[in-house]
Amino acid sequence: MMKFGGTSVGSPTRLRQVVELIGKHARQGPLAVVVSAMGDTTDWLLDAAHLATEGDLEGALAVATRIADLAKANAAALAPGQATALAERVDGLLAPLRQLLHGVSLTRECSAPTRDRVLSFGELVSATLLAELLTAHRTPATFRDARQLLVTDDRFGAARVDLVRTRERLQAARETWGVEVPVLPGFIAATPDGRTTTLGRNGSDYTAALVAQGLGASEVTVWTDVLGLHTADPELVTDAYPVAHLTHGEGLELAAVGARMLHPRTMIPLIESGISLRIRNTMEPEHPGTLIDAIGSRDGQRPACIATREDLALLGIEVRKLSDQFQLGERVLAALREARVTVWMTAQSANGQSLAVVVPRPDAEHARSVLVTELAQELSRREVEPLEVRQPVTLLTLVAETMGHGVNVAGRFFSALGAVGVNVRASAQGASSRSLSCVVDAADTAVAARTTHAAFNLAHQQVSLFVLGRGTVGGQLLAQLRAQQALLRDRHGIALRVVGLADSKRALFDAAGLTLDGVEARLEGVTPEAPQARTLVPLLDALRRLPVPILVDCTAAGGLEALYTEAFQRGIHVVAANKKPLALPWEAREALVDTARRNHVAYHYETTVASSLPVIDTLANLVRTGDTVRLITASLSGSLGFICNELTAGVPLSRAVRTARERGFTEPDPREDLSGTDVARKALILARELGLPLSLSDVALEPFVATDECASVDSFFQVLATQDAAYAERVARCRHAGTVLRYLARIDPSKAGTGSPVIRVGPVGVEAGHPAADLRGSESFVSFTTTRHSDFPLTVRGAGAGGAVTASGVLADILRISQTLRGR
Repeated sequence: MMKFGGTSVGSPTRLRQVVELIGKHARQGPLAVVVSAMGDTTDWLLDAAHLATEGDLEGALAVATRIADLAKANAAALAPGQATALAERVDGLLAPLRQLLHGVSLTRECSAPTRDRVLSFGELVSATLLAELLTAHRTPATFRDARQLLVTDDRFGAARVDLVRTRERLQAARETWGVEVPVLPGFIAATPDGRTTTLGRNGSDYTAALVAQGLGASEVTVWTDVLGLHTADPELVTDAYPVAHLTHGEGLELAAVGARMLHPRTMIPLIESGISLRIRNTMEPEHPGTLIDAIGSRDGQRPACIATREDLALLGIEVRKLSDQFQLGERVLAALREARVTVWMTAQSANGQSLAVVVPRPDAEHARSVLVTELAQELSRREVEPLEVRQPVTLLTLVAETMGHGVNVAGRFFSALGAVGVNVRASAQGASSRSLSCVVDAADTAVAARTTHAAFNLAHQQVSLFVLGRGTVGGQLLAQLRAQQALLRDRHGIALRVVGLADSKRALFDAAGLTLDGVEARLEGVTPEAPQARTLVPLLDALRRLPVPILVDCTAAGGLEALYTEAFQRGIHVVAANKKPLALPWEAREALVDTARRNHVAYHYETTVASSLPVIDTLANLVRTGDTVRLITASLSGSLGFICNELTAGVPLSRAVRTARERGFTEPDPREDLSGTDVARKALILARELGLPLSLSDVALEPFVATDECASVDSFFQVLATQDAAYAERVARCRHAGTVLRYLARIDPSKAGTGSPVIRVGPVGVEAGHPAADLRGSESFVSFTTTRHSDFPLTVRGAGAGGAVTASGVLADILRISQTLRGR
């Protein structure tokens, strides 16, 4: 059994392909064909009926001529020798249509029976011509009028089929048909007394299923313009791909939630008779398409499908006073059924106190009116809240046969939506556990479909990065992403995409992902606009719509806490190497962290202290496990550590600082390091991790070098050279005393509330054996003396400065978020 849609017979090229396909398969065994109207003919017929109703007979007849011209052109292209005869055949078939339109124009009325008669001409012309063209191409075929085979009631426009009488007629007709291929028009049928009816949406597919059942076919192949049933709507999800194999149950679930190529009426005869359904592309007949049968795929990793039904409305009903006699759900559904309002989903609370109903948006006001009438007494007694209508909304459904065999499917479904800020307005799951549906706002349709599709169908977790800064750290992060992207995707299942890049003056953004090769140069080509943080907010709105959105701050800029807050409120995670937002006054810092917590997003800042060393995580684990931190001693500046070692080796101060800056160990302005402010911020961050409500002004700070903040960086180096001799002498004194010059932070929680500084930062001479004495190069260390680690303090030590090291720590924080969401 084969069925061809309107696009498959809408042009000479496609019609030729149809004739060849039928000819090929007819030689392999018995075959029946159902065909739809050519191209847009059905829409044109609706236009003609409307014009005639308006009294525009000339316009209506012009549409009829357009239909005739399409049919004649297609026929002439395939059978030029019979063009005249076929054209006359078309005119003869459409002559009753012209008479009908004339009558409608006179009465200015097009009743439902008349409308069905008008619409029938598209299929009648298409099936008649296809039978003629097949015969002309040496595949004997005969037109068989579906109106003599399919029996329906008189619900014109959406007639219901009398299955028993239809099956009897088909089986009887089969006995009289010879070897010629029967070609039947889809979509149309007739009442027992012979009046033409139509079967409504997907009527031609339904015709094919009924004919296949009546004739005892083993398979129905629906030929269309796509490669099969996709995992999602390709117009919404670019990653969607054809599904090779589905069960009848999955097909029925997809049909029930509005999958475009399926309808429950089509599936039911196939399920009852065990007939397979295959969906294939007319223009790519070698592609196997999608097979739907009783078995389905045996692949345990088979894909899940995401179906979206748009242009809906959500009606919410809430009961103030429950009663055993109320039966809210039953009454609501019965009233809507009586009013012939389609209900796509219902969701009722466990106690029956609230009910959500999803209906087509054009029917929303009618449905509301029906329910107001039905619940009039309860509304007047204020036992029911006034009905709420939310529109437009979309019904999003996950369908997978194996859904009931796994755990946390619903958790993954709703977590994926929540991670990108999509609000779920209502939800429902069937008893079969084969599908899970929810209602989302229409504006969230695309992002919801893309996000859930990625969560259930992709082998990798997609992560969307918006990187701020392309200097020492940002540039190294981009380089590491370029080097690691393929490995992370293939070996660890994480697909990192940089979708945005910004510096202090420019920004690039592409939701599909920026090509990293040469991205810095492309950013340079953007016209500078000196944006403040607030100008990036519109890009955050775009970022929040992407899978696992993360704002990555690789700058040392101040004032970005406002941008962080905007990101948190949009459900965007933040990974930062920037210490300044964490060194804000205590109340502001707590508000920032609390905003992330309240919006259930991550704020990771491991690299703000000691670069990529796991200092903050180690401290957090000590506190979480109930240990008491008594003292923290730390060398928190890899740059100052490097400078101290250079001084010890006899290098002048100005040259040591310049070398540290050239190697990327210092901040862009080395005075940040030399003043001790950078170390003070890091120490403050650690103290606050202990819950100490301190500010920068509470730090007892002695600079490593007194700095002039007003001078430029270049002039500062000139001044610094004048201090070379003094620092050489200072190092000599330390050597004479058997010590080594270091710049340390000391955090003593026991000093809290005593009036003495809890945090001290400054240069000191340390003796041999001290953890800081043998630090090499830009190494940092942090020593935790705790109740459990009292005799032998817990020490974290390693490279504490440098763009590459810090960038690796930033990347580790990004992967930490990615792997948490991925579940491993």
